[in-house]
Amino acid sequence: MIDFDYKNPEKIVFKNIDIPGMRYVANYRKKGGYETARTVIAEWKPDDVIEEVKKSGLRGRGGAGFLTGLKWSFIPKDSPLPKYLICNADESEPGTFKDREILRFDPHSLIEGMIIGAYAIGAHQGYIYIRGEFAQEANVVNDAIEEAYKEGVLGKSILKTNWDFDLHLYRGAGAYICGEETALIESLEGKRGHPRNKPPFPAVQGFNQSPTIVNNVETLAAVPYILKYGAQGYRKYGTEKSAGTKLFSVCGLIKKPGVYEVPMGISFKRFLYETCGGPLEGREFKAIIPGGSSVPLITREMAESEECTMDYEGFQKVGTMLGSGGVIVYDNSVCIVRALEILSRFYAHESCGQCTPCREGTGWLYKVLHRIENGLGHPDEIDLIVDIANNIDGETICPLGDAAAWPVQSAVKNFRSEFEYHITHHTCLPGTAKY
Repeated sequence: MIDFDYKNPEKIVFKNIDIPGMRYVANYRKKGGYETARTVIAEWKPDDVIEEVKKSGLRGRGGAGFLTGLKWSFIPKDSPLPKYLICNADESEPGTFKDREILRFDPHSLIEGMIIGAYAIGAHQGYIYIRGEFAQEANVVNDAIEEAYKEGVLGKSILKTNWDFDLHLYRGAGAYICGEETALIESLEGKRGHPRNKPPFPAVQGFNQSPTIVNNVETLAAVPYILKYGAQGYRKYGTEKSAGTKLFSVCGLIKKPGVYEVPMGISFKRFLYETCGGPLEGREFKAIIPGGSSVPLITREMAESEECTMDYEGFQKVGTMLGSGGVIVYDNSVCIVRALEILSRFYAHESCGQCTPCREGTGWLYKVLHRIENGLGHPDEIDLIVDIANNIDGETICPLGDAAAWPVQSAVKNFRSEFEYHITHHTCLPGTAKY
């Protein structure tokens, strides 16, 4: 197990988060901001930047966990078409609110990461696609971009180098589906946010049919640290397969909800009890979703097992995933059927309707769960919702269908007795309450 101070975690991505005024370019530059980007453009070859990010082991922090440097290397070098770098700031996953903190309090770390990433892939145009509801964050980022232009950080010959880079902010309209990278690209092009079939992948044919890389906010914000301290400096944190640190947003019935940056590979149990303070007085944990609402939920026993570490491999060992790092905590006062009904209603509402299994399946999941929760369920409907989920899982263009199916499959597997109680007694388990 990784040696770690659970009470006072060291910060990389969040190093500036508690410093007042870091949304302003002058304060960011006083702390050495943009010096790494200037050095990279002046002294590094683009391929060497990609190689260093590869060596760092940085994986996408938006949920998929794909190796960032490898993704960058897929950009065709011989393409005559313009290349684009897009930041996915459409943070819409229930239970996930980490990227919002970077956008609100340290936007220049993201911009610097985008400059370095754009240089590495040969892009002179970048876009930040931000969630429509993030009005305050959009204003902060827009102001930061304007300041960066005035300071010569963006535009022509940025940072007194021979590199040109323009950056634009684009506000979405509140569609969860646009968190999927190809749906985001469709929306950015002015069309409905429907996911595309892949291949071709965006690195080959993305925005405006040109080579495009889409990275998450947290991913890009980690890039300046990697180029400043090197791949090995970043690998001081985390594990061999899950390198570096990760932001986890913690919400629900726990004493200290919030956003925490921790090295990958630490104990999930110790994090929940020592860093986040444990359950509320007189209660105990019941179920936990560790990676945002789209990953399987696990029992307290699974979450507190020794093998459950906060990395990609540790969460997989207990039957769930790291995902976006959105930790949702339920204690023994919560009705799991009711919690699942709420999640299913969200996915039924947010399905774009393009794929039949998702369009029809998410609606049926919600309808049947609503019946069960309200005392109108039949005994065979427990297996029915699992069957519906199984017929959605893996059968859609994008992962939204999987996101709707996995919580249902895991909830029935781990808490079947609660579903049976609802059907037999037409109400929630004693001691639990609707919320």
